[in-house]
Amino acid sequence: MIRVTRRYRFSASHRLHAAELDQEANRRLYGKCNNPFGHGHDYELAVSARGPLDEGSGLVFDRARLDRLVAEQVLEPFAHRNLNEDCEEFRSVVPTSENLAVAIMRRLKQNWNAVFPGPWPSLEKLCIAETGRNIFILSADEIE
Repeated sequence: MIRVTRRYRFSASHRLHAAELDQEANRRLYGKCNNPFGHGHDYELAVSARGPLDEGSGLVFDRARLDRLVAEQVLEPFAHRNLNEDCEEFRSVVPTSENLAVAIMRRLKQNWNAVFPGPWPSLEKLCIAETGRNIFILSADEIE
């Protein structure tokens, strides 16, 4: 088995604010990320899939198919958006990078078999970097 990881970049803005908390509790919990005007990130997303090497092509899978899936399910709905206001996934969920990773994984898993029918490749994990210090990793088997 070989793991193949593809990286993608997109920018989006958000405000970390939990409606059930008061202003002071939100400020304590989220700090500067609770700015009423929001703030943005240049996210780096890495999607990993694994499978056997195809002897004929020398590839594990067609990378262009993964690129199209990520473009449709991640870049189009999230890039250059205000996650709080423009994205259905975050209407009632705080758009933390942890929740963004879960939303992305759900979208990829729900559409994976349409793009990659059969047992291989299998979606393995994703990694999303919000900043150089904040990186979030999620295994596909952790999300339904």
